[in-house]
Amino acid sequence: MIETKRLVIRRFSPDDYVDLYEYLSEPAVYAFEPGKPVSIEEAKAMALERSQGSDFLAVELKDKKKMIGHLYFKQAEPLWLLTWELGYIFNPKYQRNGYGSEAAAALTAHGFEKHNIHRIMARCNPENAASWKLLERVGFKREGSFRKFGFVHTDEHGAPIWNDAYEYSLLRD
Repeated sequence: MIETKRLVIRRFSPDDYVDLYEYLSEPAVYAFEPGKPVSIEEAKAMALERSQGSDFLAVELKDKKKMIGHLYFKQAEPLWLLTWELGYIFNPKYQRNGYGSEAAAALTAHGFEKHNIHRIMARCNPENAASWKLLERVGFKREGSFRKFGFVHTDEHGAPIWNDAYEYSLLRD
């Protein structure tokens, strides 16, 4: 568990499904993310699965004990490169309050302190200015831009809708 002034970053609990559903059922959340809005049953299964793993962490408002988003933090392959990937999704009702920056900064600092990490990287769509500005606020540097790097959605025929990506990183030193 990591605590900041306003947040608690902790392992998921199966009981987080209600708060998870609150934002993962919103179509706007998937503008730059894969997937589609989830049902309450899917949110329940996701919360249970995430509570049994360590790749996803819940971000909770300390004073309200309400989960407002989650972080993804996992070591990338090959392991000997000591690189971890950071990702995040926050409830739209709680965006633009600095919670994402606060959580990302705390998790990356904790990661460097507690693990043998050389580099933490993150990718985002160039059209997602909120995401790349968050990364820059917490000290990540843009390393490159990739054309048609991946896709999160398909067209009506099932063909990929390719998106560009920025890659950012934060180094231990």
